[in-house]
Amino acid sequence: MKDLGLDAYRFSISWSRILPTGKVSGGINKVGIAYYNNLINELLSKGLKPFVTLFHWDLPQTLESEYGGFRSKQIIEDFTNFAEVCFKEFGDRVKHWITLNEPYSYAYTGYALGIFAPSRCTKVLGNCTAGNSGTEPYVVAHNFLLSHASAVKLYKDKYQGEQKGDIGITLVTNWFIPYTTSASNHKAAQRALDFMFGWFMDPLTKGDYPLSMRSLVGGRILRFTKGEAQLVKGSFDFLGLNYYTTYYASNYPAGYKIIAPSYVTDSKANTSGERNGKLIGRVAASSWLYMYPKGLKDLLLYIKEKYNNPKIFITENGYSEFNNSTLSLTEALKDPWRIEYYYGHLYYLHEAIREGVDVRGHFAWSLLDNFEWADGYSIRSSSMPSYN
Repeated sequence: MKDLGLDAYRFSISWSRILPTGKVSGGINKVGIAYYNNLINELLSKGLKPFVTLFHWDLPQTLESEYGGFRSKQIIEDFTNFAEVCFKEFGDRVKHWITLNEPYSYAYTGYALGIFAPSRCTKVLGNCTAGNSGTEPYVVAHNFLLSHASAVKLYKDKYQGEQKGDIGITLVTNWFIPYTTSASNHKAAQRALDFMFGWFMDPLTKGDYPLSMRSLVGGRILRFTKGEAQLVKGSFDFLGLNYYTTYYASNYPAGYKIIAPSYVTDSKANTSGERNGKLIGRVAASSWLYMYPKGLKDLLLYIKEKYNNPKIFITENGYSEFNNSTLSLTEALKDPWRIEYYYGHLYYLHEAIREGVDVRGHFAWSLLDNFEWADGYSIRSSSMPSYN
């Protein structure tokens, strides 16, 4: 990383590597502490700033088994305790903390679709043995926000003054373009954005969920108490933003039949990467990822105007390719589509900064190939080829 000229490295800490039972009462794993101390110290010795994420979807199984993990408010105390161990052990050197990575993805894939752990959804809507796609995503998101805010309050009250660090959260969102110029499709694009990004950003800046969500979801979406709203509102020093792609959005057609209530259909917005048979951009090896660089600028300007121009780090942005073992090393290193992806996105990122968006850094997805949640090593998600 030093030889490449990088000046920062983002990584996550495994909760169960620090607390094997998920709780401080079960004891702290000193070997786990030593592992991260060695990593942090080595990064700093090479001039690399550690950006540390506390939770990237790897919930200790003990907490899932005991009380349902993020379906229960009990998680707030346990997450805050885990965060405190990290602040106490590493905060003298770590100056950039991220509480949660993509709470949207965890709630959506784990509790609406049931395709990622813990694989819960309404039985008639997916291959799940338990769950409710119409309620659990909202419960989990609510407890995510309260856990985040609790950890932030602890850091600010007890550690920030001495350690002089910043703390934030990483959210992911697509940008959405109306399928046509009709008013109904413009509204659908806004709802799609509300249900993916506003779901978390509105509470973090305004203390409540977007009006479109409250109107369409009704009693299935939880409400913050006055005290909770005050705790969540403003609970970040910076926003980590993961952006990959843009979609067209259109209003549900009249008479659209819904089998059962689900977060997936609550927005009443269809999204697609193609319009009239034409793709919005080149599709990557990940079928959900279309190359549309201008979407990053449009999204950043939207955040600037709607959410009072927060300090932003682009914490993920990148392109995936199929792992093609027939390519020679020389051919693989050319990597033309990823080069084009980054060129376009950095161009529009620069434009956004020139127009006043407060972006402080950009992290590529990713330094090296990683074992993907659903695709293993069949897809290359790195800026460099992997040799395993």
